[in-house]
Amino acid sequence: MLTSLLKQLRGFRQNTEGALTVEFMLLAPLLLWTFAAIYTFFDAFRQDAVNLKAAYTISDLVSRETTELNETYIDSMYAMSQLLIRSDSATSIRISVVRWDEEDDRYYLDWSKERGESFVEWTNATISEVEERLPVMPDQERVILVETRNDLEPAFKVGLPSMDLDNFVFSRPRFAPLVHFEGVDIVSGSHDDDAPAEE
Repeated sequence: MLTSLLKQLRGFRQNTEGALTVEFMLLAPLLLWTFAAIYTFFDAFRQDAVNLKAAYTISDLVSRETTELNETYIDSMYAMSQLLIRSDSATSIRISVVRWDEEDDRYYLDWSKERGESFVEWTNATISEVEERLPVMPDQERVILVETRNDLEPAFKVGLPSMDLDNFVFSRPRFAPLVHFEGVDIVSGSHDDDAPAEE
């Protein structure tokens, strides 16, 4: 009996007859799933890269401003982010200017503006929540902080969950010591350059 079974298995293994349609039907689901997975993961990586580039673009634009910004300017930055990022997903941005005070050993907020559903405006009381992510700066130095959040919904269900794509980028003002915002009184702060040097 065992010999007969082994003979039949060898015969099945060596048999090259078959129907192409049957083989295709067996492999088609795997092939289609593979194409869907490749597209979904590529699209997710592309969206993450575009989201990061949009954050850097906004940060760079704000860093070049030498005139006072206003709500219309923030609206235009938000509209531009929606053009740069996928328009069919929820997008939020928050733009802030943060100052380091060496004497108080803490960060202060010059101003903060947000657009979209995901963020609230920073205050001096809440900016400490992200101080470990802010750069080391000299006394009275400022950085422009741009945060973006974009919802990612995978195109196909291939094991990739829905997620938020968050970015946190900062840059220094380029052509002015600080970036003013309309109606906001900013403490200018100054370096203590006249202090006697320590021996």
